[in-house]
Amino acid sequence: MSAQDPQMQFSEAEQRELAQFLEAENAKARIQQTVHAMTDSCWDKCIFKINNKTDRNDESCLSNCVERFLDSSLFVVKRLEDMRSSAV
Repeated sequence: MSAQDPQMQFSEAEQRELAQFLEAENAKARIQQTVHAMTDSCWDKCIFKINNKTDRNDESCLSNCVERFLDSSLFVVKRLEDMRSSAV
């Protein structure tokens, strides 16, 4: 079958559905990338030695790092939304 085969073409509704699916999958991929980046960054900042058990300082550092990362991310998203809504 060639790429021009009418059986291979999608209806407008199917194209919209496919576009929405791809957008959702891209959003999931971006979230996963962000989580991996956050994990790497916080790990590098907080974990200096690897033992069978994390100590309290490591856990506290990781928790604070993740919370600050999330706070920063939410601040940036809110700021961008505010800028976008004021530009309209």
